[in-house]
Amino acid sequence: MNLLFFLTPKCDVCVLDKDCTLRQAIERLRASGRSAVPVIDEQGYYCGSVSEGDLLRGVLKTENSKEWETIPLTSVMRTDFNPPVTVMTGLEDLLRTATNQNFVPVVDDRGMFIGIVTRKAIMRYYIDAYFDKIKEA
Repeated sequence: MNLLFFLTPKCDVCVLDKDCTLRQAIERLRASGRSAVPVIDEQGYYCGSVSEGDLLRGVLKTENSKEWETIPLTSVMRTDFNPPVTVMTGLEDLLRTATNQNFVPVVDDRGMFIGIVTRKAIMRYYIDAYFDKIKEA
């Protein structure tokens, strides 16, 4: 099975622009209802992911909320958080990665972000397959 079966395409994913400020990131993350989102640059390359905790650490470093408008997102973002997989990654490696991450960013051969695979999508597929087998037996 191909990992593209589980893919939520980029157009359906809340992403942050690498050049946004801490305030913009907070507002976008809050509006999305997610606890972490991918970060891409202006060309569409995957740069990393940012979580609520990353933003909170940025907020705690400031003395007032006006500073949030000048702090770049890249200063609070961890580039090693939620490492991506390539579109050619095998299912076994995808499952291993998904055990440690709520979502797995997927990039193409050039490093361009194309979407995410959520742990929920993987679990839903295997749960449905399991119950389908039970019904057949």
